[in-house]
Amino acid sequence: MMQKTISSTDKIAIFGAGLVGSLLAIFLARKGFKVEIHEKRPDLRFKSFANLRSINLALSHRGWKALESAGLADSLKELVMPMFGRVVHPENGETSFAPYGAKDQAIYSISRYKLNCFLLDEAEKFPGIKIYFESKAEKFSFDKSLSYVSDVEGLRHRIEADAFIGSDGAFSALRYEMMREDKFFYQQHYIEHGYKEFTIHPSPSDDWATRKDGLHIWPRKSFMMIALPNQDKTFTATLFYPFHGKSSFDTIKETNEIRDLFETEFADLIPLIPDYVQQFQNHPVASLVTIRCAPWNNNNFLLIGDAAHAIVPFYGQGMIAGFEDCRILMEMIDQFTTWESLFNAFTKARQPDADAISQLALDNFIEMRDLVSTPEFQLKKKLESLLLQTGILNWIPLYSMVTFSDMPYSEAYRLGKRQNAILEKIRAAENWNLLAPESWGEKLLFHYHKWKDM
Repeated sequence: MMQKTISSTDKIAIFGAGLVGSLLAIFLARKGFKVEIHEKRPDLRFKSFANLRSINLALSHRGWKALESAGLADSLKELVMPMFGRVVHPENGETSFAPYGAKDQAIYSISRYKLNCFLLDEAEKFPGIKIYFESKAEKFSFDKSLSYVSDVEGLRHRIEADAFIGSDGAFSALRYEMMREDKFFYQQHYIEHGYKEFTIHPSPSDDWATRKDGLHIWPRKSFMMIALPNQDKTFTATLFYPFHGKSSFDTIKETNEIRDLFETEFADLIPLIPDYVQQFQNHPVASLVTIRCAPWNNNNFLLIGDAAHAIVPFYGQGMIAGFEDCRILMEMIDQFTTWESLFNAFTKARQPDADAISQLALDNFIEMRDLVSTPEFQLKKKLESLLLQTGILNWIPLYSMVTFSDMPYSEAYRLGKRQNAILEKIRAAENWNLLAPESWGEKLLFHYHKWKDM
Protein backbone atom coordinates (compact mmCIF):
# COMPACT_ATOMS: atom_id res chain seq x y z
CA MET A 1 0.00 0.00 0.00
CA MET A 2 1.31 3.42 -0.95
CA GLN A 3 2.08 5.54 2.10
CA LYS A 4 0.02 8.74 2.28
CA THR A 5 1.47 11.96 3.67
CA ILE A 6 -0.17 13.20 6.87
CA SER A 7 -2.43 16.18 6.19
CA SER A 8 -4.56 18.30 8.53
CA THR A 9 -7.57 17.34 6.41
CA ASP A 10 -7.09 13.62 7.08
CA LYS A 11 -9.87 11.49 8.48
CA ILE A 12 -9.10 9.18 11.42
CA ALA A 13 -11.38 6.34 12.48
CA ILE A 14 -11.22 5.42 16.16
CA PHE A 15 -12.76 2.21 17.48
CA GLY A 16 -13.91 2.51 21.08
CA ALA A 17 -15.49 5.53 22.80
CA GLY A 18 -14.07 4.75 26.23
CA LEU A 19 -11.66 6.93 28.15
CA VAL A 20 -8.70 6.66 25.78
CA GLY A 21 -10.68 6.79 22.54
CA SER A 22 -12.60 9.89 23.64
CA LEU A 23 -9.46 11.71 24.78
CA LEU A 24 -7.54 10.78 21.62
CA ALA A 25 -10.39 12.08 19.46
CA ILE A 26 -10.18 15.43 21.27
CA PHE A 27 -6.41 15.61 20.74
CA LEU A 28 -6.82 14.89 17.03
CA ALA A 29 -9.72 17.31 16.57
CA ARG A 30 -7.69 20.08 18.20
CA LYS A 31 -5.11 19.55 15.45
CA GLY A 32 -7.79 19.92 12.80
CA PHE A 33 -8.29 16.27 11.84
CA LYS A 34 -11.71 14.83 11.10
CA VAL A 35 -12.51 12.05 13.54
CA GLU A 36 -15.08 9.27 13.56
CA ILE A 37 -15.52 7.18 16.73
CA HIS A 38 -17.29 3.84 16.45
CA GLU A 39 -18.48 2.32 19.72
CA LYS A 40 -20.18 -1.07 19.86
CA ARG A 41 -22.10 -0.29 23.08
CA PRO A 42 -25.03 2.10 23.45
CA ASP A 43 -24.33 5.60 24.75
CA LEU A 44 -23.45 5.07 28.42
CA ARG A 45 -24.66 8.58 29.31
CA PHE A 46 -28.21 7.28 29.35
CA LYS A 47 -29.31 6.68 32.92
CA SER A 48 -29.81 2.96 32.44
CA PHE A 49 -26.05 2.56 32.04
CA ALA A 50 -25.04 4.70 35.04
CA ASN A 51 -24.46 1.75 37.38
CA LEU A 52 -22.02 -0.23 35.27
CA ARG A 53 -19.43 -2.14 37.33
CA SER A 54 -16.18 -0.22 37.61
CA ILE A 55 -13.19 0.05 39.89
CA ASN A 56 -12.79 3.72 40.83
CA LEU A 57 -9.97 5.42 38.99
CA ALA A 58 -7.06 7.39 40.41
CA LEU A 59 -5.87 10.36 38.37
CA SER A 60 -2.22 11.25 38.90
CA HIS A 61 0.45 13.45 37.33
CA ARG A 62 0.78 11.73 33.94
CA GLY A 63 -2.98 11.71 33.48
CA TRP A 64 -3.33 15.35 34.44
CA LYS A 65 -0.53 16.28 32.03
CA ALA A 66 -2.38 14.61 29.16
CA LEU A 67 -5.65 16.29 30.15
CA GLU A 68 -3.88 19.66 30.38
CA SER A 69 -2.41 19.15 26.90
CA ALA A 70 -5.93 18.48 25.63
CA GLY A 71 -7.29 21.59 27.39
CA LEU A 72 -9.51 19.61 29.77
CA ALA A 73 -7.82 19.62 33.18
CA ASP A 74 -9.43 22.74 34.66
CA SER A 75 -12.97 21.59 33.84
CA LEU A 76 -12.37 18.16 35.35
CA LYS A 77 -10.93 19.29 38.67
CA GLU A 78 -14.37 19.86 40.18
CA LEU A 79 -15.26 16.18 39.69
CA VAL A 80 -12.38 14.59 41.62
CA MET A 81 -11.48 13.79 45.25
CA PRO A 82 -7.85 14.21 46.39
CA MET A 83 -6.14 11.33 48.20
CA PHE A 84 -2.88 12.31 49.90
CA GLY A 85 -1.78 8.86 51.03
CA ARG A 86 -2.64 5.30 51.98
CA VAL A 87 -4.79 4.61 55.03
CA VAL A 88 -3.75 1.10 56.08
CA HIS A 89 -6.19 -1.00 58.14
CA PRO A 90 -4.43 -4.02 59.71
CA GLU A 91 -6.31 -6.85 61.39
CA ASN A 92 -6.07 -5.22 64.83
CA GLY A 93 -8.03 -2.19 63.61
CA GLU A 94 -5.31 0.39 64.39
CA THR A 95 -5.05 2.46 61.21
CA SER A 96 -1.96 4.25 59.96
CA PHE A 97 -1.54 6.94 57.30
CA ALA A 98 1.36 6.87 54.82
CA PRO A 99 1.68 9.98 52.61
CA TYR A 100 2.19 9.33 48.90
CA GLY A 101 4.79 12.04 48.52
CA ALA A 102 5.38 15.64 49.57
CA LYS A 103 2.72 17.46 51.58
CA ASP A 104 0.82 18.75 48.55
CA GLN A 105 1.14 15.62 46.37
CA ALA A 106 -2.06 13.65 45.85
CA ILE A 107 -3.77 11.27 43.50
CA TYR A 108 -7.39 11.95 42.65
CA SER A 109 -10.35 9.58 42.85
CA ILE A 110 -13.02 9.69 40.16
CA SER A 111 -15.59 7.21 38.92
CA ARG A 112 -14.93 5.68 35.52
CA TYR A 113 -18.52 6.41 34.52
CA LYS A 114 -18.34 10.12 35.37
CA LEU A 115 -14.99 10.54 33.63
CA ASN A 116 -16.17 8.76 30.48
CA CYS A 117 -19.32 10.92 30.39
CA PHE A 118 -17.19 14.05 30.80
CA LEU A 119 -14.88 13.09 27.93
CA LEU A 120 -17.79 12.18 25.62
CA ASP A 121 -19.49 15.51 26.37
CA GLU A 122 -16.25 17.37 25.62
CA ALA A 123 -15.67 15.39 22.42
CA GLU A 124 -19.13 16.25 21.11
CA LYS A 125 -18.31 19.96 21.39
CA PHE A 126 -15.91 19.59 18.45
CA PRO A 127 -17.59 19.81 15.03
CA GLY A 128 -14.82 17.62 13.63
CA ILE A 129 -15.80 14.64 15.82
CA LYS A 130 -18.68 12.28 15.03
CA ILE A 131 -19.55 9.47 17.44
CA TYR A 132 -21.48 6.42 16.27
CA PHE A 133 -22.84 4.24 19.07
CA GLU A 134 -23.94 0.64 18.56
CA SER A 135 -21.50 0.55 15.67
CA LYS A 136 -19.56 -2.70 15.94
CA ALA A 137 -16.22 -3.19 14.19
CA GLU A 138 -16.29 -6.42 12.22
CA LYS A 139 -13.49 -6.48 9.67
CA PHE A 140 -10.28 -4.64 8.87
CA SER A 141 -8.31 -4.60 5.63
CA PHE A 142 -4.76 -3.51 6.44
CA ASP A 143 -3.53 -3.41 2.84
CA LYS A 144 -6.56 -1.53 1.45
CA SER A 145 -7.00 0.96 4.33
CA LEU A 146 -10.59 -0.12 4.95
CA SER A 147 -12.72 -1.31 7.81
CA TYR A 148 -16.30 -2.48 8.18
CA VAL A 149 -18.77 -1.92 11.00
CA SER A 150 -22.30 -3.16 11.56
CA ASP A 151 -25.05 -0.99 13.02
CA VAL A 152 -27.76 -1.88 15.53
CA GLU A 153 -29.88 -3.41 12.75
CA GLY A 154 -27.01 -5.58 11.57
CA LEU A 155 -26.34 -3.59 8.41
CA ARG A 156 -22.69 -3.46 7.41
CA HIS A 157 -21.00 -0.15 6.56
CA ARG A 158 -17.66 0.38 4.84
CA ILE A 159 -15.31 2.92 6.40
CA GLU A 160 -12.51 4.59 4.52
CA ALA A 161 -10.02 6.68 6.47
CA ASP A 162 -6.42 7.86 6.39
CA ALA A 163 -5.64 6.21 9.73
CA PHE A 164 -7.38 3.69 11.99
CA ILE A 165 -6.82 3.48 15.75
CA GLY A 166 -8.10 0.74 18.02
CA SER A 167 -8.81 2.01 21.52
CA ASP A 168 -11.41 -0.70 22.00
CA GLY A 169 -10.13 -2.16 25.23
CA ALA A 170 -8.65 -5.40 26.46
CA PHE A 171 -10.76 -7.46 24.07
CA SER A 172 -10.08 -5.30 21.03
CA ALA A 173 -11.63 -6.27 17.70
CA LEU A 174 -8.76 -4.60 15.86
CA ARG A 175 -6.16 -6.53 17.85
CA TYR A 176 -8.04 -9.77 17.18
CA GLU A 177 -7.70 -9.09 13.46
CA MET A 178 -4.00 -8.26 13.87
CA MET A 179 -3.51 -11.60 15.65
CA ARG A 180 -4.32 -13.35 12.39
CA GLU A 181 -1.37 -11.66 10.70
CA ASP A 182 2.07 -13.23 10.43
CA LYS A 183 4.62 -12.70 13.24
CA PHE A 184 2.19 -11.13 15.71
CA PHE A 185 3.01 -11.83 19.36
CA TYR A 186 0.14 -12.07 21.83
CA GLN A 187 0.03 -13.03 25.49
CA GLN A 188 -2.74 -12.76 28.05
CA HIS A 189 -2.69 -13.71 31.70
CA TYR A 190 -5.51 -13.70 34.24
CA ILE A 191 -4.41 -13.35 37.85
CA GLU A 192 -5.91 -15.82 40.30
CA HIS A 193 -7.91 -13.04 41.97
CA GLY A 194 -11.20 -11.54 40.90
CA TYR A 195 -12.90 -8.48 42.32
CA LYS A 196 -16.27 -7.57 43.77
CA GLU A 197 -17.45 -4.02 44.50
CA PHE A 198 -19.13 -2.59 47.58
CA THR A 199 -20.47 0.86 48.44
CA ILE A 200 -19.71 2.54 51.76
CA HIS A 201 -22.61 4.93 52.35
CA PRO A 202 -22.42 8.19 54.33
CA SER A 203 -22.78 8.00 58.10
CA PRO A 204 -26.23 8.32 59.75
CA SER A 205 -25.45 12.02 60.23
CA ASP A 206 -24.80 12.31 56.46
CA ASP A 207 -21.06 12.75 56.90
CA TRP A 208 -18.07 10.74 55.66
CA ALA A 209 -18.10 7.28 57.23
CA THR A 210 -14.29 7.28 57.41
CA ARG A 211 -11.31 9.44 56.49
CA LYS A 212 -11.93 11.05 53.10
CA ASP A 213 -8.43 12.18 52.05
CA GLY A 214 -6.78 8.81 51.51
CA LEU A 215 -6.95 5.53 49.65
CA HIS A 216 -7.97 2.91 52.21
CA ILE A 217 -6.35 -0.54 52.16
CA TRP A 218 -7.18 -3.61 54.21
CA PRO A 219 -4.16 -5.86 53.42
CA ARG A 220 -4.72 -9.53 54.28
CA LYS A 221 -1.75 -11.40 52.77
CA SER A 222 -3.47 -13.39 50.00
CA PHE A 223 -6.27 -10.86 49.42
CA MET A 224 -7.26 -7.27 50.22
CA MET A 225 -9.98 -4.65 50.23
CA ILE A 226 -9.51 -1.06 49.06
CA ALA A 227 -11.83 1.97 49.20
CA LEU A 228 -11.73 5.29 47.33
CA PRO A 229 -13.82 8.37 48.19
CA ASN A 230 -16.53 9.87 45.99
CA GLN A 231 -17.86 13.42 46.02
CA ASP A 232 -21.26 12.31 47.32
CA LYS A 233 -19.62 11.15 50.58
CA THR A 234 -19.74 7.50 49.56
CA PHE A 235 -16.71 5.27 49.03
CA THR A 236 -16.31 2.70 46.28
CA ALA A 237 -14.77 -0.34 47.95
CA THR A 238 -13.33 -3.29 46.05
CA LEU A 239 -12.55 -6.74 47.40
CA PHE A 240 -9.74 -8.54 45.54
CA TYR A 241 -10.13 -12.19 46.45
CA PRO A 242 -9.10 -15.56 44.97
CA PHE A 243 -11.49 -17.21 42.53
CA HIS A 244 -10.68 -20.70 43.79
CA GLY A 245 -9.39 -22.36 46.93
CA LYS A 246 -10.36 -22.94 50.54
CA SER A 247 -11.24 -19.27 51.09
CA SER A 248 -12.41 -17.87 47.75
CA PHE A 249 -15.34 -16.59 45.74
CA ASP A 250 -16.05 -20.26 44.97
CA THR A 251 -16.48 -21.18 48.62
CA ILE A 252 -17.82 -17.98 50.26
CA LYS A 253 -21.44 -17.61 49.17
CA GLU A 254 -23.87 -18.33 51.99
CA THR A 255 -24.82 -15.73 54.60
CA ASN A 256 -22.94 -17.44 57.44
CA GLU A 257 -19.80 -17.84 55.27
CA ILE A 258 -19.82 -14.14 54.32
CA ARG A 259 -20.33 -13.14 57.95
CA ASP A 260 -17.45 -15.35 59.07
CA LEU A 261 -15.18 -13.75 56.43
CA PHE A 262 -16.00 -10.18 57.45
CA GLU A 263 -16.02 -10.81 61.19
CA THR A 264 -12.62 -12.48 60.94
CA GLU A 265 -10.88 -10.29 58.36
CA PHE A 266 -12.77 -7.01 58.05
CA ALA A 267 -14.40 -6.42 61.43
CA ASP A 268 -13.84 -2.64 61.22
CA LEU A 269 -15.62 -2.57 57.85
CA ILE A 270 -18.87 -4.01 59.19
CA PRO A 271 -20.05 -0.69 60.72
CA LEU A 272 -19.16 1.04 57.43
CA ILE A 273 -21.02 -1.51 55.26
CA PRO A 274 -23.87 -2.78 57.45
CA ASP A 275 -25.49 -4.45 54.41
CA TYR A 276 -22.25 -6.20 53.40
CA VAL A 277 -23.94 -9.60 53.15
CA GLN A 278 -26.50 -8.36 50.65
CA GLN A 279 -23.88 -6.46 48.65
CA PHE A 280 -21.61 -9.50 48.56
CA GLN A 281 -24.42 -11.72 47.29
CA ASN A 282 -25.87 -9.22 44.80
CA HIS A 283 -22.75 -7.77 43.22
CA PRO A 284 -21.00 -9.75 40.44
CA VAL A 285 -17.42 -10.97 40.40
CA ALA A 286 -15.12 -9.75 37.61
CA SER A 287 -11.70 -10.89 36.44
CA LEU A 288 -8.42 -9.03 35.92
CA VAL A 289 -6.28 -9.58 32.85
CA THR A 290 -2.81 -8.55 31.70
CA ILE A 291 -2.30 -8.37 27.93
CA ARG A 292 0.93 -7.91 26.00
CA CYS A 293 1.23 -7.92 22.24
CA ALA A 294 3.51 -6.79 19.42
CA PRO A 295 3.60 -4.99 17.14
CA TRP A 296 0.87 -2.48 17.92
CA ASN A 297 0.81 -1.22 14.35
CA ASN A 298 0.12 -2.58 10.88
CA ASN A 299 0.44 -0.09 8.02
CA ASN A 300 -1.83 2.83 9.00
CA PHE A 301 -3.59 0.89 11.79
CA LEU A 302 -2.60 1.31 15.45
CA LEU A 303 -3.55 -0.17 18.83
CA ILE A 304 -3.50 2.13 21.85
CA GLY A 305 -4.37 1.97 25.55
CA ASP A 306 -5.77 -1.31 26.88
CA ALA A 307 -6.08 -2.67 23.34
CA ALA A 308 -2.27 -2.66 23.22
CA HIS A 309 -1.32 -3.19 26.88
CA ALA A 310 -4.08 -4.00 29.37
CA ILE A 311 -2.73 -4.15 32.94
CA VAL A 312 -4.08 -4.91 36.40
CA PRO A 313 -5.20 -1.86 38.44
CA PHE A 314 -2.81 -2.08 41.38
CA TYR A 315 -0.61 0.89 40.51
CA GLY A 316 -3.53 3.06 39.40
CA GLN A 317 -1.84 3.46 36.01
CA GLY A 318 -4.02 1.59 33.51
CA MET A 319 -6.03 4.59 32.36
CA ILE A 320 -3.04 6.88 33.02
CA ALA A 321 -0.83 4.86 30.67
CA GLY A 322 -3.51 5.11 27.99
CA PHE A 323 -3.78 8.88 28.47
CA GLU A 324 0.00 9.15 28.28
CA ASP A 325 -0.12 7.12 25.04
CA CYS A 326 -2.37 9.83 23.58
CA ARG A 327 -0.14 12.69 24.68
CA ILE A 328 3.06 11.07 23.45
CA LEU A 329 1.50 10.11 20.11
CA MET A 330 0.39 13.71 19.58
CA GLU A 331 3.82 15.06 20.55
CA MET A 332 5.42 12.77 17.96
CA ILE A 333 3.02 13.50 15.11
CA ASP A 334 4.83 16.54 13.71
CA GLN A 335 8.09 14.58 13.42
CA PHE A 336 6.72 12.19 10.76
CA THR A 337 5.33 12.54 7.28
CA THR A 338 3.15 9.41 7.15
CA TRP A 339 0.81 7.66 9.56
CA GLU A 340 2.68 4.39 8.99
CA SER A 341 6.04 5.84 10.03
CA LEU A 342 4.46 7.62 13.01
CA PHE A 343 2.72 4.48 14.25
CA ASN A 344 5.85 2.39 13.80
CA ALA A 345 8.01 4.84 15.75
CA PHE A 346 5.38 5.23 18.48
CA THR A 347 5.17 1.47 18.97
CA LYS A 348 8.95 1.08 19.24
CA ALA A 349 9.26 3.99 21.65
CA ARG A 350 6.32 3.17 23.88
CA GLN A 351 6.31 -0.61 24.15
CA PRO A 352 9.18 -0.90 26.71
CA ASP A 353 7.28 1.48 28.98
CA ALA A 354 4.07 -0.52 28.63
CA ASP A 355 5.91 -3.71 29.56
CA ALA A 356 7.44 -1.99 32.57
CA ILE A 357 4.21 -0.61 34.02
CA SER A 358 2.56 -3.97 33.44
CA GLN A 359 5.15 -5.63 35.67
CA LEU A 360 5.08 -2.80 38.20
CA ALA A 361 1.31 -3.18 38.57
CA LEU A 362 1.63 -6.91 39.22
CA ASP A 363 4.43 -6.29 41.74
CA ASN A 364 2.40 -3.61 43.52
CA PHE A 365 -0.46 -6.04 44.12
CA ILE A 366 1.92 -8.14 46.21
CA GLU A 367 3.11 -5.02 48.04
CA MET A 368 -0.41 -3.78 48.79
CA ARG A 369 -1.88 -7.08 49.97
CA ASP A 370 1.19 -8.74 51.58
CA LEU A 371 3.87 -6.22 52.49
CA VAL A 372 2.51 -2.83 53.61
CA SER A 373 1.71 -4.09 57.12
CA THR A 374 4.94 -6.10 57.64
CA PRO A 375 7.71 -4.76 59.95
CA GLU A 376 10.33 -5.29 57.23
CA PHE A 377 8.44 -3.19 54.69
CA GLN A 378 7.68 -0.45 57.19
CA LEU A 379 11.34 -0.35 58.25
CA LYS A 380 12.50 0.04 54.65
CA LYS A 381 10.02 2.88 54.13
CA LYS A 382 11.28 4.53 57.34
CA LEU A 383 14.88 4.20 56.19
CA GLU A 384 14.03 5.58 52.76
CA SER A 385 12.22 8.55 54.31
CA LEU A 386 15.23 9.28 56.51
CA LEU A 387 17.54 8.92 53.53
CA LEU A 388 15.52 11.54 51.67
CA GLN A 389 15.75 13.88 54.67
CA THR A 390 19.56 13.67 54.56
CA GLY A 391 19.49 15.37 51.17
CA ILE A 392 20.89 12.49 49.13
CA LEU A 393 20.75 13.55 45.49
CA ASN A 394 19.12 11.54 42.69
CA TRP A 395 17.05 9.35 45.01
CA ILE A 396 13.35 9.36 44.17
CA PRO A 397 11.01 6.74 45.68
CA LEU A 398 9.66 4.35 43.05
CA TYR A 399 6.06 5.37 43.75
CA SER A 400 6.97 9.02 43.14
CA MET A 401 8.78 8.17 39.90
CA VAL A 402 5.70 6.36 38.61
CA THR A 403 2.97 8.59 40.03
CA PHE A 404 4.38 12.11 40.30
CA SER A 405 6.81 12.37 37.36
CA ASP A 406 7.07 12.03 33.58
CA MET A 407 9.98 9.60 33.83
CA PRO A 408 9.50 6.74 31.34
CA TYR A 409 8.02 3.73 33.11
CA SER A 410 10.93 1.59 31.93
CA GLU A 411 13.46 3.93 33.56
CA ALA A 412 11.42 4.08 36.78
CA TYR A 413 11.31 0.29 36.84
CA ARG A 414 15.10 0.02 36.38
CA LEU A 415 15.91 2.62 39.02
CA GLY A 416 13.31 1.24 41.42
CA LYS A 417 14.87 -2.24 41.33
CA ARG A 418 18.32 -0.80 41.99
CA GLN A 419 17.12 1.38 44.89
CA ASN A 420 15.19 -1.49 46.45
CA ALA A 421 18.32 -3.64 46.38
CA ILE A 422 20.29 -0.89 48.15
CA LEU A 423 17.55 -0.46 50.77
CA GLU A 424 17.44 -4.20 51.39
CA LYS A 425 21.21 -4.22 52.00
CA ILE A 426 20.88 -1.27 54.40
CA ARG A 427 17.93 -2.85 56.23
CA ALA A 428 19.85 -6.07 56.80
CA ALA A 429 23.07 -4.32 57.83
CA GLU A 430 21.92 -3.31 61.32
CA ASN A 431 19.38 -4.25 63.95
CA TRP A 432 17.92 -0.79 63.55
CA ASN A 433 15.19 -0.99 66.16
CA LEU A 434 17.79 -1.63 68.87
CA LEU A 435 19.82 1.45 67.93
CA ALA A 436 19.41 4.86 69.52
CA PRO A 437 17.37 7.05 67.11
CA GLU A 438 20.09 9.72 67.07
CA SER A 439 22.56 7.24 65.58
CA TRP A 440 20.38 6.23 62.63
CA GLY A 441 21.38 9.08 60.35
CA GLU A 442 25.13 8.51 60.57
CA LYS A 443 24.84 4.75 60.14
CA LEU A 444 22.34 5.12 57.30
CA LEU A 445 24.71 7.35 55.32
CA PHE A 446 27.61 5.00 55.98
CA HIS A 447 25.72 2.04 54.57
CA TYR A 448 24.27 4.05 51.70
CA HIS A 449 27.72 5.12 50.48
CA LYS A 450 28.90 1.53 50.86
CA TRP A 451 26.18 0.19 48.58
CA LYS A 452 25.18 3.12 46.36
CA ASP A 453 27.25 1.97 43.37
CA MET A 454 26.01 -1.61 43.38
